[in-house]
Amino acid sequence: MILPAVAVVAGLVLLVWSAERFVDGAAASSARFGVSPLLIGMLVIGFGTSAPELVVSALAAGQGNPGLALGNAYGSNIANIGLILGLVALISPLAVHSRVVRREMPILGAATLLSALLMWGGVVGRLEGALLLALLALFIGVSIFRARREGADALGADTEESLAEHPMSLGAALAWTGIGLVLLVVSSRILVWGAVAIAQGLGVSDLIIGLTVVAVGTSLPELASSISALRRREHDLVLGNVVGSNLFNTLGVVGLAAVIHPIQVGAEVLLRDWSLMAAMTVLMAVFALGWRGRAGRIIRLEGGVLLAMYLTYTAWLVRLVLGGTG
Repeated sequence: MILPAVAVVAGLVLLVWSAERFVDGAAASSARFGVSPLLIGMLVIGFGTSAPELVVSALAAGQGNPGLALGNAYGSNIANIGLILGLVALISPLAVHSRVVRREMPILGAATLLSALLMWGGVVGRLEGALLLALLALFIGVSIFRARREGADALGADTEESLAEHPMSLGAALAWTGIGLVLLVVSSRILVWGAVAIAQGLGVSDLIIGLTVVAVGTSLPELASSISALRRREHDLVLGNVVGSNLFNTLGVVGLAAVIHPIQVGAEVLLRDWSLMAAMTVLMAVFALGWRGRAGRIIRLEGGVLLAMYLTYTAWLVRLVLGGTG
């Protein structure tokens, strides 16, 4: 059990480092090639921080552990909203100005609802996975079309400021993108092996391991980028990062894993994990979009509610692990 634990820790450390290098390199490369800051904020940064989830889930599904892939995707969504957004809002209330982020939230809600419908039969097969990937491709295409037609947006302004703070030549940007991608794959292999070995050793399902250790680990790049954006008071980039990442996890990560290997879905996933993810998604949207005439702003109290929900859920999962169930 010691070697798998070391593999998980080492894999997570390398995963976080390589993910940051990959996102920084990809964002800088996109900027050098003339991609608009709005598109970089929406797609490159928002989706790029989900690269760990994508690689880990694809490898897990390819090795016959689709439960780990599903747990990683949904657990990361829960961690993004509860741990990252909740913690960041506790540090400093988040004002929401970007119309793009506001528009993406209902889309995330629709994708979350669709995921439940696809899981209702107890399995997410290759056809369902292909549908999720097609919807992600459609969303990306529409986003690119709209970004080219629309004017300035707060998310684009935040992204431009972030890129200006860390300038990078095209050669360095391409090099870090490649190095980050290679190390993402290597670290993901190490992490998946260790996580599966621990799950087998403890007698718990790979779903539980995916929802806890792996999910938190693969969400660390989002946490690092969100705290960095908060330090620069780029509130829309923080929320856009979380919303974009969750949308990519729901459509892309689960979709790719299902195409590689059909995912068996137990009733506990819908009743426990998906239900909490959906509830937190709704709360995030209500807080961010405003209610009872209040402008969109996630205050400390609301951040505390999200964080408390996450901590309660995690404690429940830890109890299941210690009890040897799940």
